[in-house]
Amino acid sequence: MRISKVKIAAVKLSCAMTIMLIAGCSTIESWNPFASKDKSKNLPAELVEFKSTMVVKTAWETSIGDGDRFLFSPALIGDAVYAAAANGNITRLDANTGKVSWRIDAGMPLSAGVGANGDTVAVASDKGAVLAFDTAGKLRWRAQASSEVLSAPAVGGGLVIVRSVDNRISAYDINTGTRKWSVQRTVPTLMLRNAPGIAIGKNAAYAALPGGRIIALSLNSGVVLWEGVVGDPKGATELERIADSAGTPMLIDRDVCTIAFQGKVACFDAVNGAARWSKDMSSYAGVGLDERFVFVADEKGNVNALTRDNGVSVWRNGKLSYRRLSTPFSFGRAVVVGDYQGFIHFLSREDGALLARVKTDKGTIFAAPVNYGAHLIFQTQSGTMVALATE
Repeated sequence: MRISKVKIAAVKLSCAMTIMLIAGCSTIESWNPFASKDKSKNLPAELVEFKSTMVVKTAWETSIGDGDRFLFSPALIGDAVYAAAANGNITRLDANTGKVSWRIDAGMPLSAGVGANGDTVAVASDKGAVLAFDTAGKLRWRAQASSEVLSAPAVGGGLVIVRSVDNRISAYDINTGTRKWSVQRTVPTLMLRNAPGIAIGKNAAYAALPGGRIIALSLNSGVVLWEGVVGDPKGATELERIADSAGTPMLIDRDVCTIAFQGKVACFDAVNGAARWSKDMSSYAGVGLDERFVFVADEKGNVNALTRDNGVSVWRNGKLSYRRLSTPFSFGRAVVVGDYQGFIHFLSREDGALLARVKTDKGTIFAAPVNYGAHLIFQTQSGTMVALATE
């Protein structure tokens, strides 16, 4: 993988995004020579007491195995939650109770979360293996990607699609594992070791790429339907010029929205790629989306709400600065983010005011949760699945 021409830069870059979750890596500011020398400016905000105006209770909690240095996210299909762990465990849980329906060993360490639909559960490894199981936990097939896979496989449209760290996107037949198509894109000289995801729509897959790009690929052939710019590399050095996409593109109706580190938050027409709007903003996490708003936890830990139709800023909450927030998630009257200490924060969807706070197992929460009815289900880096319910 071409991450760097200079070995020391490669080592430093390995602390970004998914690797930043292990001790000692913290955030990019910890090694960026262009960041402020006054480290006190970047200390995580202390949590202050406030009067909760939303009742949030833990509905259930289950241990599934930790994520090591990788980013794991769960998948929800019907009333089943599927989750993976770095040690190779794959677990199916009842979304109502958290009861384990089955747990299997993939036979190898895993490096990414779960992709699933009604028939197939897919995972991937740091050696590039792609494994597909049926919903009873029986192995259906195994395929080999070109290199390490850090983001959860996307499952849909008769395909299992993965992006490997050499910037190759490969699609496999969901029933047989036969590779249907593959698209190779140029790898930037330097890039974050992150896990930009893939979203599947009706006729296209939308992939966030290093270098601040988003592309739409035909599900039938892998042909590039359009490409959008989310970040133009700028600056005199390669470090300054990193502008990598973050998180998984979000789809609602004909809108697809995404964000880049040292780039922009932007929304595009999902069919033809026409830019709806873009706004300068930087984030390590992806965007949250609902019918009215786009939510962003920026690199400084501010939680932002922008209008979905034109990107106008509605509110910003700066009380969680530098707490390494997760991808925001819209949930009823709240937008929800987790942080590096395992706290889950509920903010008002309308004005950003803090509504409630829940502490989990102290494990970092970086991935977005899944929503099952009244339950919001998180996976922590320490290996706990926790379902929260509001009243």
